[in-house]
Amino acid sequence: MRASLKAEQAGVRSVSVVTTAFMAHAQAAARGLGIRTSAIAEYPGVIPTESPADFDRKIRTLLVERIIDGFAAPMEAIERPPEPAPRDIVFRGDYEAVQEHCLRELWSDGLPVTPPTLAAVERFLRYTDRDPAEVLGVLLPETRQATVWNVAVNGAMAGCRPEYMPVLIAVVEAICEPGFHIEHGGSTPGWEPIILLNGPIIGQLDFNHGQGVTRVGRQANSSVGRFLRLYMRNVAGLRVAPGTGDKATFGLMFNAVLAEDEAAARAIAWPTHAMERGFAEGENVVEVRSMHGVAPINFTEGSTAEPHLSVIADKAQRFLCDWTAPCIYMGGFHHLLVLSPAIAEVLARNGMTKAGLRDYLYRNARVGAARAKAYLVDKVEVDYHDLVRRGLLSPDFALSDDPDRLIPVLLNREGIGVVVAGDPGRNQSRWYAGLHIMGAPTSRRIRLPANWEALRREPGFGGPLLNSAAAS
Repeated sequence: MRASLKAEQAGVRSVSVVTTAFMAHAQAAARGLGIRTSAIAEYPGVIPTESPADFDRKIRTLLVERIIDGFAAPMEAIERPPEPAPRDIVFRGDYEAVQEHCLRELWSDGLPVTPPTLAAVERFLRYTDRDPAEVLGVLLPETRQATVWNVAVNGAMAGCRPEYMPVLIAVVEAICEPGFHIEHGGSTPGWEPIILLNGPIIGQLDFNHGQGVTRVGRQANSSVGRFLRLYMRNVAGLRVAPGTGDKATFGLMFNAVLAEDEAAARAIAWPTHAMERGFAEGENVVEVRSMHGVAPINFTEGSTAEPHLSVIADKAQRFLCDWTAPCIYMGGFHHLLVLSPAIAEVLARNGMTKAGLRDYLYRNARVGAARAKAYLVDKVEVDYHDLVRRGLLSPDFALSDDPDRLIPVLLNREGIGVVVAGDPGRNQSRWYAGLHIMGAPTSRRIRLPANWEALRREPGFGGPLLNSAAAS
């Protein structure tokens, strides 16, 4: 579909072959790119659940005729309806009427939103010295510009505090990066982005990095996570409704921000996640990455490293093995391990570095080669030996021809993210599964306005929890 749309954009006639369940999704993608939608040949049915005979029959008797019809149809551009300017008033009414309007227009995530009045948006703009009209990027599937202004609008709607604005802008800059692949945000696995946060801004804005770090409840963690999902709906166009751009089979709730416990990392001489991504200690950094599943908690015990490591590796083998072959096939790999400070301290006390932890997990989390292939869908094939010959996989994937030989579940060491966060009084860790090239980890520095320190001294900055703590 993507190749066909590119060809049509260049004025070359093409026909996309799309299954019934994806017809509305395909038409929405075409509309977002301003392309006529009639040149789509429908394949009736669900290919992975059909027999080879049925598949062949439909290809020969139905699809050929529909492809010919598509090529014969004239090419026409779709005129997109005009959208309101930044300061236009799009609706007037009381609080309840605003909620109903946002639900009807699909501008809401189903929860009440804060009305983004002009006054509310202006409060957000006080916390950046960037031009409200600045274009941060263009987001698919609806090919809409991401701007500083619409960041403020969606931040207000999500219940963020205005002082979160520099973080919100950096988050949007991250998802605008081509390598993040926002165009896949509506894919069927229904993945959600998760935001990782590093730097002094964690404390300055009262982000939780300890007990219940990714629970909803702390305004900063919850509202910034909600902001990203709202932004993907309202600006990128990833809405779940007939004829829109989100085709999630099940889906997940939005994720609260995962802020790292940097003091705990420093105490054991481990670099923070942002430092491992190439940033200097003390820089404020956001990273956005996909997450399509969360493993059950690892409860581990012991004063030495091995009892903890063996359980964490075993959980990786059992929870992540279904994505080993798909990650190989798609050419992307990123999973995240979050360690409570108590577990990280035991590992470090026994001489384990982050690099050593990754090496252990790579070597010890293994799955049978044939079993890994069994998780591939849509009749695709992976040749481990060929990929090793081409230098795309390590030799560990082709040590023999035995279909039951053990191969790494974690494709490489570099793709294993490690973050220290959570309750320091508990012996737990957890795996978060990333989705191959979709939502690839993308980091951006947070640009603070020149008067940030003056803004921080204003009454109420950061919220009541932070201010009551400072007062005590």
